[in-house]
Amino acid sequence: MIQPWLQPTWARLVALAGKLPHALLFVGAPGLGKRELAESLAARLLCESPLADGHACGRCDACQWREAGNHPDFYRVVPAAAADQADAGEDAPAGDAAGGKAKSSQIVIDQIRELQSALAVTGHHSAQRVVVLDPAEAMNTFTANALLKLLEEPPEGCSFLLVSSAPRRLLPTIRSRCQQWSFPRPDPAQRAAWLASEHTEMQGLLALAGGMPLAAKRLAEQGGVGLLERFVRDLSGEPDALRLAGQWEAWLKSKEALAAGFGLSTLVEWMQRWVADVVSLRLGGQVRFFPAQEKVLSALAGRMSVAAASSCYNEIAQIRRVATHPLNLRLFLEDMLMRYARAVRGART
Repeated sequence: MIQPWLQPTWARLVALAGKLPHALLFVGAPGLGKRELAESLAARLLCESPLADGHACGRCDACQWREAGNHPDFYRVVPAAAADQADAGEDAPAGDAAGGKAKSSQIVIDQIRELQSALAVTGHHSAQRVVVLDPAEAMNTFTANALLKLLEEPPEGCSFLLVSSAPRRLLPTIRSRCQQWSFPRPDPAQRAAWLASEHTEMQGLLALAGGMPLAAKRLAEQGGVGLLERFVRDLSGEPDALRLAGQWEAWLKSKEALAAGFGLSTLVEWMQRWVADVVSLRLGGQVRFFPAQEKVLSALAGRMSVAAASSCYNEIAQIRRVATHPLNLRLFLEDMLMRYARAVRGART
């Protein structure tokens, strides 16, 4: 499905049918619909009789094979953890059923080597082959260099569709071998139209998701309303940092959080956006991420000095950079919450 805000991009891609370069890089914020558009384009490229609007017909042999997941000329390269979640349902935590070991969140070099071997063989069904690689930033340097060889000397009739929410994390040589397509954010009218078709609770989640409709919808499906209510309740007053750190550690390890895919990175991102709204109010601006909590945020802003609020925001921005691999979860949470508590008290950090 192509989202309304991406229809102009889709129309441009369809108009270039037959003239597209061998490698495209789709970039934009999470929750815009990049993956869905890449899948739709892959379906069109493989389809034997595309429709007038550019979409795959859904009826030919190629479409039937692709929809059944066994098209011999379609390759989807994703991290092992993402593949497991796709099989088990998006809400399921990734893990090894036998030993509980977490699957890799990276695209590993062996996957690219397998792709190289597969592409070395002539296409099975037609002259067209398609590779979707998502997310492209999940490649480490060794994996990216292996893919680079394919992009520099692409097999005949092979199209590479790379999807990325963090293109700066890609090797410059990878970016230079691809034609980059930047995906626009929906404008206010498009967001309003989308909200009109959703539940009223979605408005707050859409703001928290930075205006990204699909990110907000995923959050709602994962119990985002309840998670947001607890987050706001815990931060509405002057928190006891050490006590709250212990509660949040247990929260992140709970079945509820694991089932929702609610981890430390998301919690720190919410924390940064919460403080960003406080800073905005303190400087005479508006609430962006938590509009339903404007009264609470205004009260907090009134208790903070500009210096303390700004310093707290900058410190959490730095903390967020290491949120994916903290050495000790409890100490990480204690450090972050003590910085926040000091800012609430108006102290300079």
